[in-house]
Amino acid sequence: MPTTAVLYCSDPLDGRRADTHFAEEARHLRAAGGRVLLLDHDALLAGDAGRAVSRVPVGTGALWYRGWMIPAARYAALDAALRERGAHLVVDPERYRRAHELPGWYATFADLTPYSSWLPTAPGQVPASSALAALAGGLPSHAAVVKDYVKSRKHEWDEACHVPDTRRPEVLHRVVSRFVELQGDDLAGGVVLRGFEDFVTPDGGPAEIRVWWLDGTPRLVTAHPDCVPGEIGALDLGPVRTAVEALDCRFVTTDLARRADGVLRVVEVGDGQVGDIHRDTHPGDLVGLLTGEQAEGAGLRGRDDVW
Repeated sequence: MPTTAVLYCSDPLDGRRADTHFAEEARHLRAAGGRVLLLDHDALLAGDAGRAVSRVPVGTGALWYRGWMIPAARYAALDAALRERGAHLVVDPERYRRAHELPGWYATFADLTPYSSWLPTAPGQVPASSALAALAGGLPSHAAVVKDYVKSRKHEWDEACHVPDTRRPEVLHRVVSRFVELQGDDLAGGVVLRGFEDFVTPDGGPAEIRVWWLDGTPRLVTAHPDCVPGEIGALDLGPVRTAVEALDCRFVTTDLARRADGVLRVVEVGDGQVGDIHRDTHPGDLVGLLTGEQAEGAGLRGRDDVW
């Protein structure tokens, strides 16, 4: 069986070792017989993909990536620079974009996730009030969540995320303007409006659950990184699994929550290479997934969960 090689972000202060956020995961990969390689994430974001991969040996072959988020265009540049050195990313740039950005995955998950509409927007550019009103026109309710193609600012909920009534154009414009301002140069793709849905936190459980999928199969189920951990109850992942399979991406995360009526909803989809793990999740579980040593549905073994 080929050795699993993973490209981790390097420590900005010492390019010879993995970033401290990923160091324990990298140690587990080495212990499992995998190969740790290093990427200069700052150089990649600055547009110098060649320098970013200068520590990757020529002829390395297939590589997983595990690190900080990478804009889709920079990810494509990373793959191109690796190919010049006889290496390539396991997840190709087109599939990375498909899983990483909402417009890529939304149609596949439309029945399972809040209604969404979006408008391509450059960083620092706030759409006109008329454009925002048109964007909000299709929402099934008059409340919305503002985000870009990748992230929201949910920790600034009232200021830059939640619009309680999109029929008030001054409120909608104010929240979107603040969101664009706070995102700055990190604004990804454009402005997205998502229909607000009332999610509830199960007693003793996390508010959101993150499911890690490899080749269409659920391999790891944890609390979302931002949530208090707790017992994860039975999950009917059948409809989500169908959508993940249709998305046709190698390594995917789905963040799930219960709506107030009890229906399981997909809050977010992402590429697993840039997904963070919960602090109570053992890094070895994620490593085992990549090396093929992780059993299906880890984290839920021993319970009568529905797959």
